Amino acid sequence: MKALRGVPLLSLLALTSCGIPATGVVEAGGPASGTFPMTQVYFVENGALVAMPRTTELPGDPEAALQLLMNGPLAGEGRSGRLSTEVPSLPTAMALPPATDEPGNPSSPDAPTVSVKGDAMTIRLSPGMDGLSDIGVRQIVCTAAAAYRLTRPSDATVTAEVTDGGGRRVTASDEGCPER
Repeated sequence: MKALRGVPLLSLLALTSCGIPATGVVEAGGPASGTFPMTQVYFVENGALVAMPRTTELPGDPEAALQLLMNGPLAGEGRSGRLSTEVPSLPTAMALPPATDEPGNPSSPDAPTVSVKGDAMTIRLSPGMDGLSDIGVRQIVCTAAAAYRLTRPSDATVTAEVTDGGGRRVTASDEGCPER
């Protein structure tokens, strides 16, 4: 019987020890969700490339990252708040996220296409996207390579052949792309 004398005291202590009152179901919005991965998109600030993080639903997809680049910088973004781009913007219909769930499938004939073999990329831009400056080509190569590296980390240099809408081909690598 002596062992049972302490039971009410232990039960009372267990019920009051945490100090948090019991509550019912609290309705406070939708279900919890994760965050989307980030990819680096390269813009121009004071004549130099600057990496800006963007959320992406398609991590590792260079085409999706190039669409983010072609949507342009956000207002007030960057150290000076004045980022620019040397890459033509997408037509208005393309300024939305891709209308496909399959990475590598552009949602419009105006979207850039990227094919990858090992650490080499071929990037084709649509007609009307010609006359790219050297820094515009660097924006494209650095953005596509950064996206590619999200799911395929490697120390190897990624090389890209960029063909603009006028048929001009330029080969460049991601060597020297700024981190951030």
